[in-house]
Amino acid sequence: MASSTRPSFSIDASFVADGVPETEKTSKESDNTYILRPIFQQRFRPSVVKDCIHAVLKEELANAEYAPEEMPELTKRLSENIKDKLKEMGFDRYKMVVQVMIGEQRGEGVFMAARCFWDVDTDNYTHDVFMNLK
Repeated sequence: MASSTRPSFSIDASFVADGVPETEKTSKESDNTYILRPIFQQRFRPSVVKDCIHAVLKEELANAEYAPEEMPELTKRLSENIKDKLKEMGFDRYKMVVQVMIGEQRGEGVFMAARCFWDVDTDNYTHDVFMNLK
């Protein structure tokens, strides 16, 4: 799984909406903004996400033919498209991991396994299998 690095920035003084630096606020004005878990309406919904994934796969792969030299680019494009669609769905408190695997249909089976640490109360997963006739 490839990881991307994002540039990080730091600013010495942070300002709130009214323009007063946070360092000048009194202790009674400070608000707790630590949200560790998503609110109920933003919880990960596997069935909705699966429908989104299937729609992207159907759109991109319905008429596609397997060509081994084109698969690295196709898997990258599919994973980016799926990730972008999931971001639009508003799962703000989640880090999405999208893994795409494409193989030629020759009557063979494939087994995959993955490990990760997660919170059983909020984390979840979904998957979809798409097979076209070509």
